[in-house]
Amino acid sequence: MAQKPLRLLACGDVEGKFDVLFNRVRAIQKKSGNFDLLLCVGNFFGTTPDAEWEEYKTGIKKAPIQTYVLGANNQETVKYFQDVDGCELAENITYLGRKGIFTGSSGLQIVYLSGTESLNELVPGYSFSPKDVSSLRTMLCSTSQFKGVDILLTSPWPKYVGNFGNSSGEVDTKKCGSALISSLATGLKPRYHFAALEKTYYERLPYRNHIVLQENAQHATRFIALANVGNPEKKKYLYAFSIVPMKLMDAAELVKQPPDVTENPYRKSGKEASVGKQIPAPEEESACQYFFDLNEKQGRKRSSIGRDSKSSPHPKQPRKPPQPPGPCWFCLASPEVEKHLVVNIGTHCYLALAKGGLSDDHVLILPIGHYQSVVELSAEVVEEVEKYKATLRRFFKSRGKRCVLFERNFKSHHLQLQVVPVPLSRCTTDDIKDAFITQAQEQQIELLEIPEHSNIKQIAQPGAAYFYVELDTGEKLFHRIKKNFPLQFGREVLASEAILNIPDKSDWRQCQSSKEEEETLARRFRKDFEPFDFTLDD
Repeated sequence: MAQKPLRLLACGDVEGKFDVLFNRVRAIQKKSGNFDLLLCVGNFFGTTPDAEWEEYKTGIKKAPIQTYVLGANNQETVKYFQDVDGCELAENITYLGRKGIFTGSSGLQIVYLSGTESLNELVPGYSFSPKDVSSLRTMLCSTSQFKGVDILLTSPWPKYVGNFGNSSGEVDTKKCGSALISSLATGLKPRYHFAALEKTYYERLPYRNHIVLQENAQHATRFIALANVGNPEKKKYLYAFSIVPMKLMDAAELVKQPPDVTENPYRKSGKEASVGKQIPAPEEESACQYFFDLNEKQGRKRSSIGRDSKSSPHPKQPRKPPQPPGPCWFCLASPEVEKHLVVNIGTHCYLALAKGGLSDDHVLILPIGHYQSVVELSAEVVEEVEKYKATLRRFFKSRGKRCVLFERNFKSHHLQLQVVPVPLSRCTTDDIKDAFITQAQEQQIELLEIPEHSNIKQIAQPGAAYFYVELDTGEKLFHRIKKNFPLQFGREVLASEAILNIPDKSDWRQCQSSKEEEETLARRFRKDFEPFDFTLDD
C-alpha cells in the first residue's frame, strides 16, 4: 500500500503579520482541506508593536495549524527566542532552535539553521558560524547510509543557487546569499530547501545531486525562496506541497529525475561554496568532484608540470600544441590543409567550411594543434572552442537558424566539431532531439541524455571512441562506441526528412563542389561572420 503523503505549507518572512498569515491559511484549508504543518523561514517577528503577538501569546488567538519557525535574523528580535534549543512560543507555534534536526512521527526529516551568516570570532545571537554548519554536516553526513534529508530550512538564500537555473530576477545569486548555506545544501542534499529575506519569490528549477554517468542516480533538490507576508506586489509568500518521507519511499521512485532538472548550482563554485577555507571540505567535496571546475584545474595542473622549484626570471612561454605523428588534413600548419576553406582563425582554434557540407554555411571548429578529440583538449583550447560555439549560435540565430553540433571520435585522427545550421522554420529543438533518438534506436545505438552544462571530459576518457551531439539548448546526447558505428550517422539524421529533408546529402562525398565554388562560399561566410568575430577584439 502506497504511503500517504504529508501535506505541508512553507511561508516566507511573516514580519509580525500573524493575522494576515493565519487568515490566509484558514482560507486555504477551507478550500483544499487540512495541512499537517506550516514551516516559516525568514523574519517571523517584525519591528512593529507587539499587540498582535500578545493575542497569540496569551491564547486569545490561536494558529490554525501546527507552526514551526526559525529564530532571529537581527538584534531587535532576539528577545522573542529565549531558549536556543527551541521552545513553544504560543499554542501551535514552536521555535525550532538555532540549529538541528527535527524528525516527525512519520519519519519526515527537517534540518533547520536559524539566523544569518557570521564569520566573526564572536558570533551574535542572531547568526550562525562555520562551526555551526560543520557540526550539522558532521552530525548527518558521517554515516555511509546517508542519502540526504527531506527538507532544509534557512533564512538566507544559498550563494550561487542561480547558477545553471532559471532567472532569479533582481537577486544576484553570485553576490547575495550565504556561501556557508551553499556548502550545507551541497552536503545535506535536501529534497526541498526553503529560504526568505530577499522579499521576492523564486522557485528554482530542480537540480541533481549526482554526476551523470559517474555516480549512481540520486534524488533532485528543489530550492524555493518565498516573499514576505502581505506584500503589496502580491508576490508568493505561501507554498503548498505534498511529500512522502524519503525513508518510506521506493529507491527507484525517489531518484526519478524531473524533466526540467539542471546541473547542481554549487559544483561550479565549489571552492567558494566550501566557504573560503572556513570549513574544510569533506572528502565528497574534493576539488576533483566539482564537475564544472575540472577543466580549469586540469589546465592549471598541466601548466605547472616541469616547473623549476626556483622561480624563473623569464616569463613562462606558451606551450606548443601537440604535433601529429604523420601528415594531417586538419592541422593548420600542415601542407595538406585546404586553406581556401578556412574562414576564421583564433589563438588555439580555427573555423573552416565543411567540405561537401550539408549547407553553404556548415562549418567545422578545429584545433590548430593536433588533438584527436574534445576529451584531449587543453583548458585554453576548450575555452576558445566554447567561445566559437557561443559566437556561432548568436551568428546563426541572427539569420533565423539554430545550430546543431556533433563530434564522432571514431576512425578519425583530428578533432572535427561539426556545426550544422538548421532553419528555425524547419523544426524545433525537440524535433531534432527526437530524430537523433529515433534513428539511434532503429540502428540499435544507445544515445544517453546528459546534462546541458556537463563536460564530455567527465564521461569519456582520452582515447575512448564516442559520438556526441549538442543541441542549441545545451542538451547533449552521448554514445560510447564499443565496436562499430555508422560513420555518417550525424549527417544522416540531419539530412533526413524530419530535419533538413536533403537525404541525398547524407554522404559528404556526394556533395562536393569545385574549388572556385568553395572559395566563393568561404568569402561570403567571412564577410557575413565578421560582425560577430570575437578574434578582432583581441
